[in-house]
Amino acid sequence: MNNIFKIIFTIISIEYIFGHGVSESTANAMSSASLMDFVYFGAEHMVTGYDHILFLIGVLFFLTNYFDILKFITAFTIAHCLTLIFATFFQITANAYLIDAIIAFSVIYKGFENLDGFKKIFSTSAPNLLLMVFIFGLIHGFGLSTKLQEVALASNINLTISQILSFNVGVEFGQIIVLVIMYPILKMLRGNYFNFISKVANWSLVVLGFLLLVMQLNGYFHDVLHEDHPKEIHNHDHNHNHDHDHHH
Repeated sequence: MNNIFKIIFTIISIEYIFGHGVSESTANAMSSASLMDFVYFGAEHMVTGYDHILFLIGVLFFLTNYFDILKFITAFTIAHCLTLIFATFFQITANAYLIDAIIAFSVIYKGFENLDGFKKIFSTSAPNLLLMVFIFGLIHGFGLSTKLQEVALASNINLTISQILSFNVGVEFGQIIVLVIMYPILKMLRGNYFNFISKVANWSLVVLGFLLLVMQLNGYFHDVLHEDHPKEIHNHDHNHNHDHDHHH
């Protein structure tokens, strides 16, 4: 039981470390940023985006053919570009924790699919992988858009199409950096113990995806409670001021 409480405490602690709050320094940097700065912001977000990286590891894990790699990465890239650009331009947004919870689920899904879970558990073939990568790519792009809009709101700026496109270019640069680092590492893992490594790695994706999912849902419910609390304080203050005026 103590171990369970320790795990829960760790998850909650990680949630605060990787929270969705926008720091004052980031907001200030964005408010006076050039287009090249937006490229940097996009690249930085992708390189440090642990959920995006975990999903890409799952997608690339069994791919050895360069054409297949290009095909799947292109599908993912087109999808996240579409939602990143259009959702940001038309100011379509949602709760960042819920979007990131779905992104965490995409990590679980890819690990589960790589472990041949559909055949082993459901006795059926997995859905078309290219289609699923595209669908999850749309969700990942919406997550990127939500973060960009969050920072823009904190910076009190209206994003222009050139700023959005610059951020998107940065995301693609960041993705290239991740792929250049990741692919040689995955290639080195192929050998006599690859089957064992494969099981460990993909079970790790499932577990890490689950922890991220719990983390984001915890953040969401904390966020909801945090939003409700100020309203209570506001109503209390309002009633207090009303009573004060009445006695006066």
